Amino acid sequence: MVLAVSVDIRKSARVAAVVLAAVAGSSLITACQNDPDIDITKLTAETDPPDVLYNQGLANLNAGKTTEAARKFEAIDKQHPFSEYARKALVMNAFVSYRNGQYQDAINATSRYLNLYPQSEDAAYAQYIQGLAYTKQIPSVTQDQRPAAKAIEAMQVVVDKYPDSEYVDDAQAKIRFARDQLAGKEMQVGRYYLERKEYLAAISRFRTVVERYPTTNQVEEALARLVEAYYAMGVTGEAQTAAAVLGHNYPDSQWYADSYKLLQSGGLEPRETGTSWIARAGKNLIGA
Repeated sequence: MVLAVSVDIRKSARVAAVVLAAVAGSSLITACQNDPDIDITKLTAETDPPDVLYNQGLANLNAGKTTEAARKFEAIDKQHPFSEYARKALVMNAFVSYRNGQYQDAINATSRYLNLYPQSEDAAYAQYIQGLAYTKQIPSVTQDQRPAAKAIEAMQVVVDKYPDSEYVDDAQAKIRFARDQLAGKEMQVGRYYLERKEYLAAISRFRTVVERYPTTNQVEEALARLVEAYYAMGVTGEAQTAAAVLGHNYPDSQWYADSYKLLQSGGLEPRETGTSWIARAGKNLIGA
């Protein structure tokens, strides 16, 4: 009888201890909830397995809660750094940063991912996100175009290294856009010099467009500006050649009509000279 009472007392003591611990924990959580300086999620996050955190991150992302999604993905990286879910979370966090307009964070995350997992199944996607992040930062042609050059570099890797990926077509489209921006910058500077009658400096810029960016939308004007600049300098052979190449590639262009009219005003007409750099470059143009 005494033994049975002792056992009951010990059981009651254990139950009481558990209850007290639960009450204390509940009080701690309640206190933390009322304290704006304490993030309660950090108190319990360490107990969450990576798959749970990852699925929670995806659910938040699908619900449009990108900040919460990023927190879940970051938690995996910190708490389970060498797991498969950490790899997947890193690329997803890069996407979330891109979606939130945090382009440099997206670039940093994709760079880290590609350094750690260059041969993974998501490497092409990470590279593509990096290219998108650079593309989103491309400014107007009146500003520095370094982001355009970076976008081309990143997207070219997608095309060259992952030719069978689903991102190639859009990567190529982004490359064309970025190249057109670079050509547009050259045109802007060239026009600046042309207006100030600094013809050699202007010709240098227009030549860059024709030779380096022959498939862009800027070439048509670049050829017309070359006609204008060479004609103003009295270098009529080059002016005639530029007009001839322009007419061959863009016969219905207003730029060609204006160039033809300019030459006619001096008793000249478009005529290609085979020794001209313009004639050689003209073979690479869109309409060649």
